[in-house]
Amino acid sequence: MTMENNQKSVPKKLSFISIYFLGINAVIGSGTFLLPSTIYHYMNLSAIGVLLCTAVTVSMIALCYADLSSRFKGSGAAWLYSYNAFGRFAGYELGIFTWFLGCTTLSAEVVALLTVLKSFLPIFKNSLVYAAGVVVLILLFSIINFFGRSLVKLVNNISAAAKILTLLAFIIIGVFFIKKAHFTPIIPKAALKGPLPFLKHFGAAFTPIFYLFTGFSFIPIAAKQMNHPEKNIPRVLIAVMTSVTILDCLMLIVAIGLSGSKLGGYSNPLASALRTGVGEWGFALMIVGMLISIFGVAFSASFNTPSLIASLATEHGMLPKWIGKKNKHDAPWVGIIFTAILSLALCTQSYLFLVACTVLASFVQYVPSILAVIKFKHSNEYPTHGFSLPGKYTIPIIALIISCYMITNFTAVTLLLGGAVAVIAAGCYFFIDHDKAADKRHEEFLDSLRKKV
Repeated sequence: MTMENNQKSVPKKLSFISIYFLGINAVIGSGTFLLPSTIYHYMNLSAIGVLLCTAVTVSMIALCYADLSSRFKGSGAAWLYSYNAFGRFAGYELGIFTWFLGCTTLSAEVVALLTVLKSFLPIFKNSLVYAAGVVVLILLFSIINFFGRSLVKLVNNISAAAKILTLLAFIIIGVFFIKKAHFTPIIPKAALKGPLPFLKHFGAAFTPIFYLFTGFSFIPIAAKQMNHPEKNIPRVLIAVMTSVTILDCLMLIVAIGLSGSKLGGYSNPLASALRTGVGEWGFALMIVGMLISIFGVAFSASFNTPSLIASLATEHGMLPKWIGKKNKHDAPWVGIIFTAILSLALCTQSYLFLVACTVLASFVQYVPSILAVIKFKHSNEYPTHGFSLPGKYTIPIIALIISCYMITNFTAVTLLLGGAVAVIAAGCYFFIDHDKAADKRHEEFLDSLRKKV
């Protein structure tokens, strides 16, 4: 009887399909619905080419993650890989940046949600009402995480279904109302004045397009909850990147075909574009789908982010143990409070600035992860289980070069904020009373894994 109860208490592992839909939910966020206007503003129809270039770039980075996830079964993704490749301090810094990435994502989604509400509820244009909306949403997510974490799977499923159905409805309905004349000009006149202006426009479109794909790095974070993660995560990463690229290309083509040059001036581009084609009911359909999907992404971020900072404290002793404290509902209440405070502060910034901060935090994760692939291939440590990059160092080196290109597209303010996060985190590191027992356990774990191929 006891054995039967114990077996029932073991949580069911996520299958390939479940991980795939979690990946879709992580990647397709507010950017898909709100950034087409910014993207079109800089590159017009040629934004499709920029999107494909960005997809290839991110896919190379995702392949590096696929290689790494095939080597490790543990949760944590980027910071776990850096921890094993470059030591405790590197893992700690990456862990803090991953938490910061979660906070910027949560803040961006909250700001996006209120931006959508502004388009049909003018009261949210009032600064006091807008600020109240931010506080209410952050508090709502925090309270649900304190007491109702069992709702996470339900909200995730509803959100994933809503965003896929909303995008498919936009593409299928909108394609019948496309006007060929809207596809010109292909490139903005300002971008044709020389190679430097063109590169400037390309880079300006590259950052928001890159944001459309950044969520893939969250897929390996919950590896312990997945069935055969070392085999399923690489396949999911490839499947998700392919699916999202196809959906985004079709979405952007239809949006441009519906609105033409007007697209660059819309604050709510997809909803406004469909209204141009079919009328108010199209606008209402998109608004409802967007609200459900963006709410779901924000809720997921509010759930995953506190768990991450708590795990740094409880599983690896990188932060004081009290940060990982949980209540009777198994919720990391200290992490929830910390996440809410930082997210509230970030919500005072514009949506595009939060997008840039999210891309920067992603960049900070990508570079050490790519370097970890190169190191493990050179040392033959941590053999892969079912997936290995072809061409040995070719893909990691190309991914590293292209990732470094991203630095040229960040503003000074964005880089300054990223530097401040790194410096503050480093300063705190030397005042933390590290868990030596956790260090010893981790070294023993590493010794068991360090088998030469």
